[in-house]
Amino acid sequence: MSKDLFSGHAKDYAAFRPVYPQALYKFIYQYVEKFDQAWDCGTGNGQVAHVLAQSFTIVHASDISARQLEHAAKKENIIYHNQGAEQTNFENNSFDLITVGQAIHWFDRDKFYKEVMRISKPNGIIAAFGYNPVRSTSAFDKILNWFYYDVIYPYWDTERKVVEDQYQTISFPFEEIPSPEFSINLIWSVEDVHGYVSTWSAVQNFIKKNGYNPVDELTEKIKPLWKKEKESVYFPVFLRLGRIN
Repeated sequence: MSKDLFSGHAKDYAAFRPVYPQALYKFIYQYVEKFDQAWDCGTGNGQVAHVLAQSFTIVHASDISARQLEHAAKKENIIYHNQGAEQTNFENNSFDLITVGQAIHWFDRDKFYKEVMRISKPNGIIAAFGYNPVRSTSAFDKILNWFYYDVIYPYWDTERKVVEDQYQTISFPFEEIPSPEFSINLIWSVEDVHGYVSTWSAVQNFIKKNGYNPVDELTEKIKPLWKKEKESVYFPVFLRLGRIN
């Protein structure tokens, strides 16, 4: 069953989560046969759905978090559904493309894959992608690694390991298409880093247990590294792409 860990901070999630690069979509689209209907599963704030809507006639976007969907990007050809990944109300053979951005690790994947095979068109495409934590200079990376592994690591759900492994350790029962690496390149302030890291589910778990936000200490440590108001940061992006037969 899918997990809902983000309803409690849906507004911040929508504000601070990074946007996937156009190069990722361009790579995926070259394998899509028709651009009639797409399903963005685990859509969250609708970030991916909004991009898909620029190319597909209709985009269906689903999430188990009604709060997340309240903050989702609205567009006339996006239809939002408050439902899980493993059992949907979609008709058989409906979708040309199925996307899952930073969410497949929360699913019951065996049930999800069965549903994918039911509702995908013949030769449809599935794209499961995500990113690992923000990176910058070696000094910044060292401090963030300290925070990640020494401060909040016990507060991650077990599914986090799948993200760390870039989805390479999960089953993927499709005709796999080799994919390159991508990156999200941004110019961020210290406040942006604080806002983004505060959306991590492990940080939210830490706050619930300890009553304070550990990201405050992190940002105090990285402030001296910011020589300008904003500095360059990047996120490593990974993709598993498959054709559904």
